[in-house]
Amino acid sequence: MTNTIIEATAKRAAISAKQTANVISLLDEGNTVPFIARYRKEATGSLDEVEIKAIEDAYHYEKGLEQRKEEVIRLIEEQGKLTDELKKDIEKATVLQRIEDLYRPYKQKRRTRAMIAIESGLEPLADRLLIFGPENPEAIAAAFVNEEKNVSSIEEALAGARDIIAERIADDAALRENVRKLAWSDGQMVSSLRKGAEDERSVYEMYYEYEEPLKRIVPHRVLALNRGEKEEVLRVSIAFPAERIIAGLERELIKKQHAPSAVQVKEAAEDAFKRLIAPSVEREIRTALTEKAEAQAIHVFSENLKSLLLQPPLKGRMVLGVDPAFRTGCKLAVIDETGKMLEVSVIYPHQPKPDKEGSKKTVLSVLKKYNIPIIAIGNGTASRETEKFIAECIKGSTEPVSYVIVNEAGASVYSASSQAREEFPDLQVEQRSAVSIARRLQDPLSELVKIDPESIGVGQYQHDVARKKLSESLSFVVETAVNRVGVNVNTASSSLLQYVAGLSKTVAENIVKAREEEGLFQKRTQLKKVPRLGAKTYEQAIGFLRIPEAKDRFDSTGLHPESYASAEQVLIEAGVDKSMIGKKEAIDALAELDVPTLAEKLGVGEVTLRDIIDTLQRPNRDPRDDYPQPILKADVLDMKDLYEGLEMQGTVRNVVDFGAFVDIGVHEDGLVHISKLKKSFVKHPLDVVASGDIVTVWVEAVDKNKGRISLTMIPPQGNESPR
Repeated sequence: MTNTIIEATAKRAAISAKQTANVISLLDEGNTVPFIARYRKEATGSLDEVEIKAIEDAYHYEKGLEQRKEEVIRLIEEQGKLTDELKKDIEKATVLQRIEDLYRPYKQKRRTRAMIAIESGLEPLADRLLIFGPENPEAIAAAFVNEEKNVSSIEEALAGARDIIAERIADDAALRENVRKLAWSDGQMVSSLRKGAEDERSVYEMYYEYEEPLKRIVPHRVLALNRGEKEEVLRVSIAFPAERIIAGLERELIKKQHAPSAVQVKEAAEDAFKRLIAPSVEREIRTALTEKAEAQAIHVFSENLKSLLLQPPLKGRMVLGVDPAFRTGCKLAVIDETGKMLEVSVIYPHQPKPDKEGSKKTVLSVLKKYNIPIIAIGNGTASRETEKFIAECIKGSTEPVSYVIVNEAGASVYSASSQAREEFPDLQVEQRSAVSIARRLQDPLSELVKIDPESIGVGQYQHDVARKKLSESLSFVVETAVNRVGVNVNTASSSLLQYVAGLSKTVAENIVKAREEEGLFQKRTQLKKVPRLGAKTYEQAIGFLRIPEAKDRFDSTGLHPESYASAEQVLIEAGVDKSMIGKKEAIDALAELDVPTLAEKLGVGEVTLRDIIDTLQRPNRDPRDDYPQPILKADVLDMKDLYEGLEMQGTVRNVVDFGAFVDIGVHEDGLVHISKLKKSFVKHPLDVVASGDIVTVWVEAVDKNKGRISLTMIPPQGNESPR
């Protein structure tokens, strides 16, 4: 690891060189991102998972860059064409594009028109034309006419020379970069409706005759254009400022504007741009725009997923899960406080064969039998109709009951999975879905990890982005969420355990198998006996694995075993017994400690010591408790109940580039446009809201015919609504 790579990585990740070097060193030792973020804060300066991941990604890019530089230098050197100046230019390159531009003239190409002209002996003619001497080009070209070399006329000789000049222009790294800059600054993205194309729902109507500067086009429009092009509805291209570009090439190339050969070089420059440079640069720009748009779409998806995973659990509550449907009936599942399924049934409150009274009787009977306080209703097909029906049932209940609309995205994927079949072999797919909906309310994280993150529909254009990048990003989000929360090793599924730092799918399955065969784990050290859970894996994972039943209280907390001795000393200094941690007496005593003095005495970093004290004060802290609780409802609204200016509370269901969709308890989610999120300018909706947020909104407009609701988070007084 050279200082050059460290400095370049630090610059790319926008993190100090010292922190970057320490993170790279820790990563090279085989440490995971969650472990470094949680237990190596002294070394990293308390960088979080996202910052550490940024360093890791930048480091991989810089290593790839160095490898490509070495490869290109070797390939050019093998041709005997490497100069000191060219080598320095390659070594100074900071992006792959620059390296490829410098390598372009030496790259093995398919047989080009310029190559054929060179084979015909026309390269000296091209050189003569570029001298811009007083001679007439035709007179010079006459000497190169040679039937044996397939040059049968003066015009053919000049055409071949122009081909050679055009390729030289196209291969010139500086000239290409100038074209690229002009294209980015003054080029336009253009689209039109393809002849004979069908767009039945007018999805791409705004792009039938569309033009927008490249420097202003936003990511979601890039992806929409790409999709329209892929579906053969749109014709998409880049309109270059061609006249300015060609004029710029001529100024660079033609040293004597009035020389007889200037006309030939002008023609070559125009050909170079139109035939060689423009198509290539257009591909580069389209690729760059797509990569940027994909990165933004993946970022939005990741942030929405993170918010969904970190929704606060409704702990210790029995729940009735309802999977809504019309024809096949609504499936019910009773789940006890621990997530165990007690009963399943089906009701038919809707068309085509409604049994509303019988369905109501069933629901009330189940509510009374189990004394259920909360009903979780999936937000899929027939959700609003089912919500209305459940609200009517609640009015007939003798005990207080509330309901919540739960995002059921991906529930059907889980229900049909091998894991669901293994978990509930005797249930139908829809019944498993009802169980999943109920459990999502009790513990969203534990349930959602059973589903492929891509199937949790909280993104935008997720089907239009690079699958590998999306998958890697979403897996990182899930891993971060799981490790921030921590995992009960005695109840966690293998799906949840495999996201714990250091654990593979195989090791996660081995933990579950060991638990089933030998009984619940009583202490952390027992995990060392699990097959394939070696010393490094144990070090990485153990701090995130909790054993609530453990005799040693430390084993039930986020303390890492490497800090147990220090934690014992901290308790001694505070005069607190281990059995008292988490209680007010201990919290107050620990708060009185002089951290800097104690850190020096124990030989522990201050940041680490503060983490130890915080854990001893709040041993069972769940970071999800800091997020807003879901809105519990007992009645339902209809669009007809809405009016302009009505103030409501709602739950953010999805955040996209142009705004946020908010569930306000009616049939359709309302849209808060980006311009309505705050009175001041908002660069991106994620800067203001996240999925799962509880927000105050005001109704701006209701279009009953189109089922559209426009909302604002800017109150009538103009003051910003608190998040």
